[in-house]
Amino acid sequence: MQPVLVPQPDGSLRVDGRRVPLGELPSVVAARDAAARWTWDDTNRWYPGLLSAGVRVERAHDLRLAHRILRSSALASWPDPDDAWDSLPVTPLTAVADEPAMLFGPVDDAARPDPVAELARQDAVVAGSAAAGRLRLLLAAESAGALTAVEMYHAGLPWLADVHDAVLTETLGPRPRLGERPARLDELAQRIRDALGAPATLNPDSPQDLLRAMQRAGVGARTLRKWELEQLDHPVVEPLLEYKSLYRLLTANGWAWLEAWVRGGRFRSEYVVGGVVTGRWASSGGGALQLPKSVRRAVVADPGWTFVVADAAQLEPRVLAAMAGDEVMAAAGRGPDGRGADMYAGIVASGAVPTRELAKVGMLGAMYGGTTGSSGQVLPRLAKAFPRSLAFVDEAARAGERGEVVTTHLGRSSPLPGATWHETQAGAYQDDAGDDDVARARSYARSWGRFTRNFVVQGTAAEWALCWLASIRRRLWALGVDSALPDGAVLPPFTGRPHLVFFVHDEIVVHTPSSLAEAVAAEVQEAAAEAGRLLFGDFPVAFPLSVAIAPSYADAK
Repeated sequence: MQPVLVPQPDGSLRVDGRRVPLGELPSVVAARDAAARWTWDDTNRWYPGLLSAGVRVERAHDLRLAHRILRSSALASWPDPDDAWDSLPVTPLTAVADEPAMLFGPVDDAARPDPVAELARQDAVVAGSAAAGRLRLLLAAESAGALTAVEMYHAGLPWLADVHDAVLTETLGPRPRLGERPARLDELAQRIRDALGAPATLNPDSPQDLLRAMQRAGVGARTLRKWELEQLDHPVVEPLLEYKSLYRLLTANGWAWLEAWVRGGRFRSEYVVGGVVTGRWASSGGGALQLPKSVRRAVVADPGWTFVVADAAQLEPRVLAAMAGDEVMAAAGRGPDGRGADMYAGIVASGAVPTRELAKVGMLGAMYGGTTGSSGQVLPRLAKAFPRSLAFVDEAARAGERGEVVTTHLGRSSPLPGATWHETQAGAYQDDAGDDDVARARSYARSWGRFTRNFVVQGTAAEWALCWLASIRRRLWALGVDSALPDGAVLPPFTGRPHLVFFVHDEIVVHTPSSLAEAVAAEVQEAAAEAGRLLFGDFPVAFPLSVAIAPSYADAK
């Protein structure tokens, strides 16, 4: 069953051929069989209102997200050069939350294209592909990710504002008045001036002024990058590095952030599904993908609840081994029991390299295009030990250098290089082209090759993570409710139920009744294995997890 939501000019909806007043949508959805797959133009537009009414959707098809994938996939033949779906914007969750009247979006927007026609076109494109099964899995996983993202925004990540304030006070000093620095930053600013012999007017927050003062003092720094400063022997280095770290905390997760993003004991940041070109998620406001260790102490489960925190070990190298069909490299990550071990330690045990650090550096170089330093020295040894994996990413890099498209395992394709890239390549072939033109063209080609080299691996790892999320989401709901828990801050439909509250690339956090924590941990593990089977069938690659159960996020990491 695949009911489609079709907005009508009078503000109602057409669902399965019948008119449905907007306010009746939650009851209509709740009354349908759980196996129904709801189809709509944008999950962000419709799902928040359903969740606010306590209605959860098991399956959905997000036409906007699916269109974006199919439109550019090398595995699909899209019939039209461009249309209104190409520019269909995502509905911001923050806008929906701040305007209750917008819970179901502006349904009388005549500019929105026909969802029924779009669904038919997408179905035909997928059916006509030689990789229809992979594309269907990708579209289902992407749409399930959209449901999960809205649910995490709805539920929110438990956050104790008083603990966060205490962390800031302990680290920075008492909250200053508007326009002033916290005491610790003020103290460090003075130490920086003293070390440089600079006047009291020097502002460490101005990179230009600070670099000029450092040049006058003979520090020898060309930039303010951490790795460069750490190489210098000068009294300014220690206070400057600490200042930079604390300033980042103040600006990214300080008191202003706390007031803006934590409400009612929950932090809600809007995830942007597929917000990165490889298919990884991004976030819109609040910096959900970069929560520093120093503030994780504020992430505390509700009374009677706890967290299950899990992250995948060496996800990208394992994905590479499976994509390349490299059984030797896959074996390095399976361990003696076949369920998964430290892949870098396994690479050392294979005799490819002498230390775990070199194994890690070498694999990162293979996947990201590192050809200098330790990475460059190790790559030939890895290529000899694991020729299939290294040849796979090398070919992806060569395709990029030729200006070609590469595609992930399930079918998300890379963009073509832009006009500047093509102009630079063409310029190298002109009769009057000089050595600089040729060198520039080669540099541009190699840069794009590094992008495509990583695209296939990072993008496929993102696909594995989407399948993992979808499986976790389904399994958590099936675990049911701890009805003995008192009413708390958890909103319906997740009251008493374990639910996802945080996700970043290869890590998830589940907020669960303490009584179900062990069961949740087991399901999260099973979901990882299921994701591996969905993508790679019976290929013998393991996806082990690090799993912890703790009442505080900080205690789990």
